[in-house]
Amino acid sequence: MTAAPPRWLPLLVLGGGLLAISFGAILARFAQGYGLPSLVIATLRLTGAALLIAPLAIWQSGGRLGNLTGRQWRLTVGAGACLALHFATWIRSLEYTSVASSTALVTTNLLWIGLASFLLFGERPGRGLLVGGAVSLVGSLLIFWSDSQHHPVGSQPLLGNFLAVAGSWCFSAYLLFGRRLRADLPLSTYLALAYGSAAIFLLLACLGSGLALTGYAGAAYLVAVGLAIGPQLLGHSAYNWALKYVSPTFIAVVTLGEPVGSALLAWLFFDESFASAQAVGVVLLLSGIYLAARDEGRR
Repeated sequence: MTAAPPRWLPLLVLGGGLLAISFGAILARFAQGYGLPSLVIATLRLTGAALLIAPLAIWQSGGRLGNLTGRQWRLTVGAGACLALHFATWIRSLEYTSVASSTALVTTNLLWIGLASFLLFGERPGRGLLVGGAVSLVGSLLIFWSDSQHHPVGSQPLLGNFLAVAGSWCFSAYLLFGRRLRADLPLSTYLALAYGSAAIFLLLACLGSGLALTGYAGAAYLVAVGLAIGPQLLGHSAYNWALKYVSPTFIAVVTLGEPVGSALLAWLFFDESFASAQAVGVVLLLSGIYLAARDEGRR
């Protein structure tokens, strides 16, 4: 049985994952600019990640891939379906609303996971985690409010905001499925199952929608590869690795930092303004993440 890592290591890994994942909205916007439909972007992202992680998963699985229980297969299907829906809805939201609004709403996982963990599993988070989560949520909502008041983007921002919230619901469910599945499997095996099953769902959705996966500009595929390697493999894989050592509620708090990085990158690449109220939201988000991290370290 392997020893648990130092307390600081999961926090460091989550920080690196947050940095990588903040590029997700930016790269998705670039892919849309090259003419890739949102569903195709999600499909290429998950398919690429699944293909890249598959050889390592086969090598490290030790035959476990061929001996999964019925419960593990059900969890795999559930996690894959939720992950596919998360990316399909969230990437589509970027067509209608700003990066700041979309990422602020899609990272409200803390609210949904905290509620589900309490109702379904009877888990009671610590006071520091609750306070940190509340402060982070206020910061996230402030970023959304400022952006919607001063910098609306797209002709249907309400639709984009709803799609982002739906993406948050789906990602919350994915984390809860993943916590149960990840506990019994090596990381690479779990990632191959989750990403692979999500890719299959998305491929079927493209087939059903009549969307082609070929015929786009070469630059579009380069961006898709970047999405698979950066935000997906480096970003989401860091979250999944940490699931074995920290609670999904804490991971949800960390993801609230994504609007900060994404909004800054959107300002750099797309000239999306960063209002003063958003700066206050940044401070609140980072303060909340610090409070939650301190509480998790003590526990």
